[in-house]
Amino acid sequence: MQIPLIQKTAIRHDWQLSEIIDIFNQPLNDLLFQAQLAHRAYFDPNQIQLSALLNIKTGACPEDCAYCPQSARYETSVEAAPLMDIASVLDAAQHAKTQGATRFCMGAAWRSPKAKDLDKVVEIVRAVKALNMETCLTLGMLSAEQAQVLKDAGLDYYNHNLDTSPEYYEQIITTRTYQDRLETLENVRLADIKVCCGGIIGMGESVKDRAAMLMTLANLNQHPESVPINQLIKIEGTPLADAQAIDPFDFIRCIATARLLMPASYIRLSAGRTEMDDALQALCFFAGANSIFYGDKLLTTENPTAQHDVRLFERLGIQTVQ
Repeated sequence: MQIPLIQKTAIRHDWQLSEIIDIFNQPLNDLLFQAQLAHRAYFDPNQIQLSALLNIKTGACPEDCAYCPQSARYETSVEAAPLMDIASVLDAAQHAKTQGATRFCMGAAWRSPKAKDLDKVVEIVRAVKALNMETCLTLGMLSAEQAQVLKDAGLDYYNHNLDTSPEYYEQIITTRTYQDRLETLENVRLADIKVCCGGIIGMGESVKDRAAMLMTLANLNQHPESVPINQLIKIEGTPLADAQAIDPFDFIRCIATARLLMPASYIRLSAGRTEMDDALQALCFFAGANSIFYGDKLLTTENPTAQHDVRLFERLGIQTVQ
């Protein structure tokens, strides 16, 4: 069946908080209808992009992000490990490619990379790039000079999430400022690297905070090419281990609102999928999510198996972006 083309709406960068709250709070069916129209205007509604994620340096991070088991400040089950060697990273990247991932994302638990660390990461980026995969890194804060070094190595994407609203941010993190995060995003853009930036839902924030986070992203001079929306994974030993679970429909509303505000961006259904049943994930895809992390593990937490995702895509008639 041929799906009719839908006219693209203009990309905006002047959203007001009250507008976004109104979008978020409207009847769910209306919100989903609008989000699906926006999604179809810019994307094939039955395609999804697959990214794989590997922790290339684990734990011992000096930051105090309240959700993160890799912080050295908290007693969790995560054991610190040094930067992986290139051969091990390449094995993981090749395996991800074999399973259908087109982008290989690599995370390192640093506040910001030191020069000696960056030199090794540059070698890793070049090696993964040689596999004909898109490359993505998350290494913490970057200077303009560091961003340019990574660009020269062939880096395609850099992930640096805002996590939450500017107003709620200090309830979650005190060791770096919101402005620090925005400056890293600016440095990445100046180096002509694509931006991957989103946030986490379920950390005790209000609807207003969720709207304010999305407004910050949508009012950047250029929308992030990739917007990961994470549901908090509650980890024993972190300050948010006992956070109250959010209403699943509120999570759906975040996905749909992100799609309406940033219609040309990939909206990634990220952490927290193990807590979602197949019906809820399907509703996320209908709301505008068109990217996932693929594979059995995220940085330190479990993820649905690749086999499970393949079966789900078959049931939904979804194809993967090649």
